Amino acid sequence: MERSSCRRLDSRISQNVYKEGDVIIGGLFPIHLQPPELNLDFIQRAAPSNCQTFYLRGYRWLQTMIFAVEEINRNPQLLPNLTLGYALADTCLADKTTLATALSLVTGKDPVIIGSRCGQTPEVPVIVGDARSSASIVIARTLGVFSIPMMSYFATCACLGDHQKYPTFFRTVPSDAFQARAMARMLRLFGWTWVGVIVGDDDYGKFGIQLLLEELQNSEVCVAFSEVIPKVNLERSIPRIVETLRHSAAKVIVTFAISTDVYFLLMEVVRQNITDKQWIATESWITSNLISSPENLLSLSGTLGFALRKGNIHGLRNFLTRFKPKALSSDPFVQEFWEVIFGCSFRNHSSPSPSAKPQCTGSESFDNVESIYTDVSQLRATYSVYKAVYAVAHAIHNMLSCQPGDGPFEKGGCPDVLNLQPWQILHYLRTVNFTTPVGEATHFDENGEPPASYDIINWQVGVHGTVEFVKVGQFDSVDGSHSEFDIDVKNVIWGGGKNEVPVSVCSMPCPPGTRKAVQKGKPICCFDCLPCAAGEISNTTGSTKCQKCQDRFWSNAAQTACVAKEVEFLSFQETMGIVLAAISVSGVVLTGSVLATFFFHRDTPLVRANNAELSFLLLLSLSLCFLCALAFIGRPSPWSCMLRHTLFGISFVLCISCVLSRTVVVLVAFRASVPGSNIMQYFGPVQQRVAISLCTFVQALICMLWLVLSPPVPSEIQGRSAKIILECDVGSMAGFACVLGYIGLLAAICFLLAFLTRKLPDNFNEAKFITFSMIIFCAVWITFVPAYVSSPGKYTVAVEIFAILASTYGLLLCIFAPKCYIILLRPEKNTKKKMMAK
Repeated sequence: MERSSCRRLDSRISQNVYKEGDVIIGGLFPIHLQPPELNLDFIQRAAPSNCQTFYLRGYRWLQTMIFAVEEINRNPQLLPNLTLGYALADTCLADKTTLATALSLVTGKDPVIIGSRCGQTPEVPVIVGDARSSASIVIARTLGVFSIPMMSYFATCACLGDHQKYPTFFRTVPSDAFQARAMARMLRLFGWTWVGVIVGDDDYGKFGIQLLLEELQNSEVCVAFSEVIPKVNLERSIPRIVETLRHSAAKVIVTFAISTDVYFLLMEVVRQNITDKQWIATESWITSNLISSPENLLSLSGTLGFALRKGNIHGLRNFLTRFKPKALSSDPFVQEFWEVIFGCSFRNHSSPSPSAKPQCTGSESFDNVESIYTDVSQLRATYSVYKAVYAVAHAIHNMLSCQPGDGPFEKGGCPDVLNLQPWQILHYLRTVNFTTPVGEATHFDENGEPPASYDIINWQVGVHGTVEFVKVGQFDSVDGSHSEFDIDVKNVIWGGGKNEVPVSVCSMPCPPGTRKAVQKGKPICCFDCLPCAAGEISNTTGSTKCQKCQDRFWSNAAQTACVAKEVEFLSFQETMGIVLAAISVSGVVLTGSVLATFFFHRDTPLVRANNAELSFLLLLSLSLCFLCALAFIGRPSPWSCMLRHTLFGISFVLCISCVLSRTVVVLVAFRASVPGSNIMQYFGPVQQRVAISLCTFVQALICMLWLVLSPPVPSEIQGRSAKIILECDVGSMAGFACVLGYIGLLAAICFLLAFLTRKLPDNFNEAKFITFSMIIFCAVWITFVPAYVSSPGKYTVAVEIFAILASTYGLLLCIFAPKCYIILLRPEKNTKKKMMAK
């Protein structure tokens, strides 16, 4: 019976490095940066073509994997009695070539796969690769169906951490989720709220910037502009992006792109001499020797970025520089590598031109060669390759340690290492936990992720004018949820070689005492600073709202702190209180002077004609009116509040009663129409005293009821002001109205009677002066009401005192000034003849 067979579409893996072993580990590396040109003939199979642009960094990764495999094979304790082999291939940094190469690795090298091998055990049960996230996604989706594990050393896209979509994917580099978290921490730490973003047109860039924006979602960091570096039309797109950079107010530029994409952009930045930007780099290019060349330092010095944790691999440099071209005929890349390193050629030139390269002899030495390939000072992605190989080796070591009956598979079975199935190594990779020869503990979580760890790298100018990658901080995440961010700001050189932290904001932070107000139609980080309202404060920079002060506290002048409110009342220590008190005392002194004048001239016709007893009582009541004004000055207390209103009401009623009594006497005396009726007997001194006492008693009774039922009490008025106003609350408004109303009633009656007697036929018209005094009195108290209601704080009390003093002075001067004038200055008129003359 003829054996069944199946045939692969490709006859062989183009350009690979192979070594036989008991277990073959696959490896995918970007040895070239440009894939072969696509043949669109479709008539016949295209002839194999080579990739272009040799990539020294990728070739170093390949050699590191070979170094790790040989180091493991020499270790008798790790994999005793078992030899690892490798099948390493070039991906040409393109998705289509990467997938084709990966499929070629797992299906074997032979053009025809015969019998039991067809569709069963792959040639390579595990792959170390790929370097790019986009290609890793394609491979993981394809090989995941067959449970073939892959261990990436540089694919950082967070999307690959989805265990449901990529159950066979592992990596030895942290996910971009941690890098985005660290980058967001850095932006917030330095207050960079207005940043530009540049991303690559691939999964690495798209997912990376998405993660960063998610981390910044609840912060005040805004994106000033977002540009994508396309894969095509770079000569048109790059200058446009650089112009956006030049004219943007954003001083901080965040990049999420692979080094080959960023290279062309940064070269244009250098060409246009843009030196005022702070570049924030990802792990893909922060330690790139190609970009960090000395001629780029003017624009790019001070660049900050996150690099993979560095590892010092002992003996690697000697291994990298060990070979000669003719000694490694199994490596198809050696001759091309030799030409790139030493600038020579293996081609024979029949007629060499002056510009032709010299022919390689194979004896060239690495001693004086400085290149990306031989530089082992920044082994980051290289160390990640090293860890990936050791992770596979330790998984196989755990397989060898399996005891039949205690194994993880059906019925306690153990895997057959010499006939290794991919799903078996997949199981052991999930549980592997080891320490690399460098001393770093490594394991994978349920999503195939290692512990996240980054070095924060700063580009600084070295002694010889070259770039030094200076570690200025670190970011570590132990369990994926708690992270530690640390940076030594003092040792950082900032963008353009400056020593000060750059400022990158749309609006300057609002100082204390103000709050943010977002500008309409603009991002949240573009705002105006508005001062806090009265009674509110903000004591931090960048406050979004103002805080209201507590009771009995008010904002200071700068609106930055709450201070105790000032207690306000009309006191004897302030100017207004002193002036009013002085006017009140002056009124008392003036009234006393008038009283003394009347007393010393009590026998003169003028004093006797004006009822000396009633005049003395009126002057006494006027003195009480002046003195009651003093009761309104000072800190309100229960006793002072009751005293000021009762004293005011009673003294003014006594005063108006006296004036009313004088008016009635004058009216009766001059209006008596019946001769001999002797009507004045009913208005003698006794009757006058009784009338005055009766009028005063009514007011006293009103005040008594007021004090008993609802007396005036001290009160505080706070409101929306910086002061606590102490005043006397009248208690019963009805009581206060009755007191004022009764005074007003007596004053109105007095005014009416005085008005009726204003034209009496005598030289000294008493009624006329009483009329003037009542006009002043009523005018003062009519204007008092609106002034009292509208005056704030202590000015309410001042208005009341002014009304008391003004009305009292009006009575005193209008009634007694003319009499004092005659008594003191015109004594010749103070005679009985003059008083009786018509």
